[in-house]
Amino acid sequence: MRKIDLTNFQLATSETARHINRRIALNIIRRHQPMSRADVARRSGLQRSTVSVIIDQLIDEGWVTEGASPVSARGRRPRFLHLNVERAGIIAVDLRPGVTRVGLAGLDARFIMQTEWVTPAKPDEFARRLARTVATFRDAHPEMVYEGVGVSLPGRVDHSGTLVFAPNLGWGQVNLRRLLESSVDLPVVFENAASACALAELWFGRHPDDVKHLVAVTVSEGIGVGMLLNGQLFHGTDELAGEFGHVTLDETGPPCSCGKSGCWEQYASNSAALAHYLADAPDGRAGDSTLTFDDILRRADRGDARAIETLERMARYLGIGLAPIVTGLAPQVLVMIGPITAAWSRVGPILEEVVRSRSMSLVRTRIVPTDPATQPRLRGAVTLVVQRHFAVPNVA
Repeated sequence: MRKIDLTNFQLATSETARHINRRIALNIIRRHQPMSRADVARRSGLQRSTVSVIIDQLIDEGWVTEGASPVSARGRRPRFLHLNVERAGIIAVDLRPGVTRVGLAGLDARFIMQTEWVTPAKPDEFARRLARTVATFRDAHPEMVYEGVGVSLPGRVDHSGTLVFAPNLGWGQVNLRRLLESSVDLPVVFENAASACALAELWFGRHPDDVKHLVAVTVSEGIGVGMLLNGQLFHGTDELAGEFGHVTLDETGPPCSCGKSGCWEQYASNSAALAHYLADAPDGRAGDSTLTFDDILRRADRGDARAIETLERMARYLGIGLAPIVTGLAPQVLVMIGPITAAWSRVGPILEEVVRSRSMSLVRTRIVPTDPATQPRLRGAVTLVVQRHFAVPNVA
């Protein structure tokens, strides 16, 4: 139960009830399709007449289609309802310091088109490049109704759309919402990459319906943490909650892009693993600027002892940072996201053992890796737009 926030609330009206009932019906169809109108009424508890009005409206607006019915032995054949996943075109942007990936998806987060390009050094050039990509997508699929752009990014954006913290991006404080919306002529929604991934797990992940407390941890150039508590994203003061990657493990450790030293991501990120692998390398690899984290994964598979040691060290440090998150938040599920999951058979047991040894035995958090093929960051960006039509309306 939440206390009403008297500084930020919206009065409930008869229209509020209609919006809630509409979204209940829409979510039931999305979750259990194909189904009849009678099925929606039974599952929702709404009057059949109310369901009929809602469904007719959803069909008129293109959100739902009513398809052919199977042959029935007797009686009137019901017509089955389906979510029209092709009704809305959603632009998803996975913004990272090195490469930006952009995709066009439907309401089911299945991608129709994708492209990627080197992330520009300046935000205005990024906006121009994104505008050209969006124009290409729209020209290729003019039949779609474009609902908006979702952007997952390695940092934090405040309520005004201003980038307030993104040390690995190096763009400073710029109003990204104003810049991008003026360039692409669509509404733009931003979210920290880890938080966007957490939302994607809630909406598209294969978790039981009772999962309400979930933490997503992204491991890439840095480390991000997204927290779903009681089914809602937790942002904290100034939208900065979840920056566990910048918690100091060792004050005498390596300098971090945030201005401190010895942060968690300086030991457990892909960049940290790469730096460790190359440091004091006996075969002259120290100056190899072309080596990537994926190379380390491949070398470990081939039996490279230093690559194996690097991944095992990374797993231990990941466990050290995850233990206080597990103990402090006690999530039902902790989802690991990033290339490291490709080596889960090697790193997973080490990470889980460190977490077990450092956290409360009463906490029963499941730690699960995502499949990189699902493109969780890009799927998270889709979710930012999808939830605007399916989530519960804000009242208080």
